[in-house]
Amino acid sequence: MSFAHRHLLGIEPLSPSDIQSILDLADTYVDLNRQPTKHSDALAGLTQINMFFEASTRTQASFELAGKRLGADVMNMAMQASSLKKGETLIDTALTLNAMHPDLLVVRHPHSGAVDLLAQKVNCAVLNAGDGRHEHPTQALLDALTIRRKKGRLHRLNIAICGDIAHSRVARSNILLLGKMESRIRLIGPPTLMPAQIAEFGVEVYDDMAEGLKDVDVVMMLRLQKERMDGGFIPSEREYFYRYGLDAEKLANAKDDAIVMHPGPMNRGVEIDGEIADDINRSVIQEQVEMGVAVRMAAMDLLAHNLRAARAGDAA
Repeated sequence: MSFAHRHLLGIEPLSPSDIQSILDLADTYVDLNRQPTKHSDALAGLTQINMFFEASTRTQASFELAGKRLGADVMNMAMQASSLKKGETLIDTALTLNAMHPDLLVVRHPHSGAVDLLAQKVNCAVLNAGDGRHEHPTQALLDALTIRRKKGRLHRLNIAICGDIAHSRVARSNILLLGKMESRIRLIGPPTLMPAQIAEFGVEVYDDMAEGLKDVDVVMMLRLQKERMDGGFIPSEREYFYRYGLDAEKLANAKDDAIVMHPGPMNRGVEIDGEIADDINRSVIQEQVEMGVAVRMAAMDLLAHNLRAARAGDAA
């Protein structure tokens, strides 16, 4: 498979063939994960360290499960209660970790660019599990796998991404990935939740849900990132749901077979109506969770393959 990268830090450096390679391998891991025995030895003998400087039960659990199913030795580090609070810098942490000889480092950090900095200081493969408002590559990849399996393709679909675009690394990574696959992307939300440089994204922008959702194939809702808001971005949650929350009336503007997505965790009655979230005919939110484990297995498998090849070359 074509994937000549040492790290997975974002969607931006990936080519369409790189994306296809991850998704094709992830498809095989979906099948494995549905077997009674869910085990592979692709990471046997390797050590995976999960460093989450920001809490995320879902993403951390997904990476941990992915590593264990591939046979890695997995360690979780509670960075929120670590020596960083005692004054240790991010570089000090990277050097300390490097001395432990890990093979795969999964990092989530509240500051954009922090994961990239760590990757420059260690000798192992690094996976970005979300950094600030920058990127969340495995979320975009699992979304892509979900769409491809439901729609049969990723190319030239009409996809609406709705809600808090300004604070969302999920939105950024999805815009990059879906753009590489020549899909038409619409961003829907209040002007206060749109990035300042939105014109540079090569997307269509709407502040009216009914207009923006007209004839789309995929409706991707986003969580309101309240922890990243430092002002009055919305008048109230009730008003936000009235204008931008997904309900049956607004969804009726999309194609009859349009699928509904959400990266989770959901704020029911704020971003999405509970009945829509649980609609087994339209919602693929649970499938997204399943695809997340398979995509992370595929990404770590490909990076581990490259890591072993590089080490073998160095030893020769």
